[in-house]
Amino acid sequence: MPVERKKPTAGIILAAGRSTRFGKSKQLEKLNGKPLVAWVIEAALGSRLASVVLVLGHDEQNILAELGPKAFQPRLKVVANPEYRAGMSQSLRVGLNQVRRTLPSVMFLLGDQPLLTAATINRLLENFWRSARGICVPTHAGQRGNPVIFSRLFYKQLLNLTGDMGARTLIESNPENVLQVEIEDPRCLLDVDTEEDLKQIQVTYPGAFST
Repeated sequence: MPVERKKPTAGIILAAGRSTRFGKSKQLEKLNGKPLVAWVIEAALGSRLASVVLVLGHDEQNILAELGPKAFQPRLKVVANPEYRAGMSQSLRVGLNQVRRTLPSVMFLLGDQPLLTAATINRLLENFWRSARGICVPTHAGQRGNPVIFSRLFYKQLLNLTGDMGARTLIESNPENVLQVEIEDPRCLLDVDTEEDLKQIQVTYPGAFST
């Protein structure tokens, strides 16, 4: 696929879930005074993504209140997924519908990866844009992580996903179309599912959350 048909790329931050394993809205948990999801937003807006869509659902109004002015930045669009209980695939569709007619590729980011950096996002984008493959995933020591990029060739299949599996099944069923980009920094694989996860990353990476 020619490079010019794969860029620019939109970012879609999936942050609508109920955080059942965490026990409360993890998007609102603070790291150095900022909500968890704010770290992901800042990384996305600091990258070469053309625009960013933030998909909210559970506890939407409280999250918006915590984000304050961050929710109204020019390249960021906040959308609600009223059916967030249907699983991650529903949030994926809500976000993709915002950009699928105008942008030829999308990156799906998780709202609970506060250690993700703009540099990692850019490395994935640059490798994806140069590649002929339509899916791009980061890996570290043989383990696959997030965020993941898809070209428009997969939009229809993405819109047909159901349940809470996200795009994993689509990646696994198209191995010949997957570009794996090795990331030296293991933080690209870390997300926050439990309060213990949150405590652990603060202990392991104490300098990562400076403003």
